[in-house]
Amino acid sequence: MQSIIFDLDGTMWDSTEGAAIVWKEIAAKNPMIKDEVTGAKLKKLYGLPLEEIAVKLFLSVPQEVAIATMEECVVAQCPYLASHGGILLGKIEETLKVLSSQYQLIIVSNCKSGYIEAFLKAHHLESYFVDYACPGDTGLLKADNIRIVMERNHITSAIYVGDTQGDGIAAHEAGLDFIYARYGFGKASDYEYVIGAFDELPELMKKLDTKTR
Repeated sequence: MQSIIFDLDGTMWDSTEGAAIVWKEIAAKNPMIKDEVTGAKLKKLYGLPLEEIAVKLFLSVPQEVAIATMEECVVAQCPYLASHGGILLGKIEETLKVLSSQYQLIIVSNCKSGYIEAFLKAHHLESYFVDYACPGDTGLLKADNIRIVMERNHITSAIYVGDTQGDGIAAHEAGLDFIYARYGFGKASDYEYVIGAFDELPELMKKLDTKTR
């Protein structure tokens, strides 16, 4: 295996409480919006395309208002998260250090530009990843972004790690096996492998590499 490609929210970090602070402030500027914004609500929606998050979160306003509000929120949250960080979901840096010595590590997440960079900057993890992609940069969703990072890094064998059914669908659409992070935000039923904690990855990858030799 050449590469491990990661989802971000629910797989490596939880930024929902910090993001909710920013989203709540921005939503409060619009008296039309009656919906409460909380970290718990965001956590249930993360992993969906951002437009879907907007219309499911801001139910009290028309779709175009919901999406416009979301667009403002996702821009404003990045500096806040880069400064304050989020909650790392397990032994992230220790595990990435082990994995990066053997594999090209990449992040592909359904987010806007600047969000992945905020995660990397806040937790000083830039050195472990060779690339990342998101809809904010490419205008494309997860399966196509997986293909893009594989092509530009000349990767012919990879596996995707995520925590939702949507992650599994995207991985399979891109022709990859899926490792389900069952400790994350979502649920998945269609996967090849499963981990109960992030630091189980090195041992699983060792088994997979042994099996493919």
